[in-house]
Amino acid sequence: MSAIEQTEAARPRGTRLPRRARRNQLLGAAQEVFVAQGYHSAAMDDIAERAGVSKPVLYQHFPGKLELYLALLDQHCEALLQAVRTALASTTDNKLRVAATMDAYFAYVEDEGGAFRLVFESDLTNEPAVRERVDRVSLQCAEAISDVIAEDTGLSKDESMLLAVGLGGVSQVVARYWLSSGSGIPRDKAVGLLTSLAWRGIAGFPLHPVDGQLSAEGH
Repeated sequence: MSAIEQTEAARPRGTRLPRRARRNQLLGAAQEVFVAQGYHSAAMDDIAERAGVSKPVLYQHFPGKLELYLALLDQHCEALLQAVRTALASTTDNKLRVAATMDAYFAYVEDEGGAFRLVFESDLTNEPAVRERVDRVSLQCAEAISDVIAEDTGLSKDESMLLAVGLGGVSQVVARYWLSSGSGIPRDKAVGLLTSLAWRGIAGFPLHPVDGQLSAEGH
């Protein structure tokens, strides 16, 4: 059941939706249309029809197509960032932490709503407001990963950030390939394979000084 169908099912017959619920319904309709058609091919008429409302109702909440797209992009950029932060905080075991973070990207890409296409495959990246949001969430995710790397390895901020950008970039690119290729590899196995590859590299960075020498053994 789509977000729109869920909203309509929860609404008592003959009543108006509260403003917040209506806004969420419109965002759900917009997501379906933008994911299926892309920004340039989508029309406000399509979105209003998909939501089952008139265009004036749609314009009461969003003054134009770009504002609607940006509101949707903000929502899903925040969802990705929170997923990465939650994964990083889910364990203190660093190998499991790498796996959880990579799985966060896979889960985000696999979500049936296809919101990842708005973030990673937008046809509107030449629009400064869109580019700024996409760049910002990529940076924020990398910063969250970088903070953990720096804390555990003692690497400099710049070094940690370089590694973090690499881990985040690899995660989303491989997750998107995994989905688009129709691979028969289950998600947990795909995440495990990618984690093994990444861990072989990241585990080589020392965690703590031991007897005057640095060692990551056992982590």
